[in-house]
Amino acid sequence: HVQLQESGPGLVKPSQTLSLTCTVSGGSLTTDNYYWHWIRQPPGKGLEWIGYITYSGSTGYSSSLKSRTSISRDTSKNQFTLQLSSVTPEDTAVYYCVNLKESWGQGTGVTVSS
Repeated sequence: HVQLQESGPGLVKPSQTLSLTCTVSGGSLTTDNYYWHWIRQPPGKGLEWIGYITYSGSTGYSSSLKSRTSISRDTSKNQFTLQLSSVTPEDTAVYYCVNLKESWGQGTGVTVSS
């Protein structure tokens, strides 16, 4: 059973870079045809897809966030990372790492505030 766990700072200042890590257990980032996503939910709003990294290391991003987003991985640690640059208060949300075929992380809240 694949489990995902997000980690990272809960508070980020405006204009800084938000960095979150997802640690995967019970499975491998390199399992064929697995995509590993980041999804967020701002307070009072619906889910927003941010992007993914695939089993082969390819990436894909939301067009609205692409210019500020980078997703990478460390296969030796079985972790993948989200970096979102130039954050504003509108980036305040609960951030989830997800494998749609397996499971969701529990989510981690990030607040952007000075």
